[in-house]
Amino acid sequence: MLVILGILAGCMPDRTGVPPSLAPSAADDPIAGMLGGLHPAALGSMGYSIQVGAFASLENAVRLEATLTAQGVDAYYFRDESGLYKVRFGNHDHYDTARREAERLHNLTIIQDFFIVIPEDYAHSRIQRSGQGDLGTELVKTARRFIGVPYRWGGEDRNNGFDCSGLTMVCYRLNGLNLPRNSRSQYQAGTSVQQHALAQGDLVFFATQGGTRVTHVGLYIGNGKFIHAPRTGKTVRIENLSNRFFARTYVGGRRYF
Repeated sequence: MLVILGILAGCMPDRTGVPPSLAPSAADDPIAGMLGGLHPAALGSMGYSIQVGAFASLENAVRLEATLTAQGVDAYYFRDESGLYKVRFGNHDHYDTARREAERLHNLTIIQDFFIVIPEDYAHSRIQRSGQGDLGTELVKTARRFIGVPYRWGGEDRNNGFDCSGLTMVCYRLNGLNLPRNSRSQYQAGTSVQQHALAQGDLVFFATQGGTRVTHVGLYIGNGKFIHAPRTGKTVRIENLSNRFFARTYVGGRRYF
């Protein structure tokens, strides 16, 4: 038990408190009722983004992300299907504004070669257009790329590593949905799903520090399992919802599509 608590301590908790409630059960969603009139917000689709880099070394991607973040850019790195590490940033309504941002950073020698990711390239858009495919399956495929990766977070808090909500955010954004950055916002944005009805691609939330404040999140992959990012020094991994610690701290599931 103490070991698991130590692992999850690196996942950045949200600082916003939640009113006290009864201890959550594994099948209930206690926070949903406490949010009162708050209605889940639909996620926006990703627009035009800039992609740079193709690194064999994770550390090179982390350094580039940190450099972009220092410029006030909302950047995130990811592991591509090729196994290389790449960086994306920006979410623009128009191609021209995305290109201007990329050219500005190129002129500052912060980035080198780049290309613009267009909205039609995302799985969410392709599935909507064709009526074929399943976004939940695509989200799980994306998350599985990161299993075993010793994440390093180069943005908001380098000491804590690539935290849990960063992993889920990246999986969703790479597939075309603009999921918020922190776990509390992710929890509020989704639609409540009971544990028995969870499907691939849903997010599962936990209050790992006691009480009912959401402090941890993972991506559900089916069969009672989820993928999550613990902390620096630990690798992204699969866990069971039936694990005693996670069953005790579970506060609910959320769906976004």
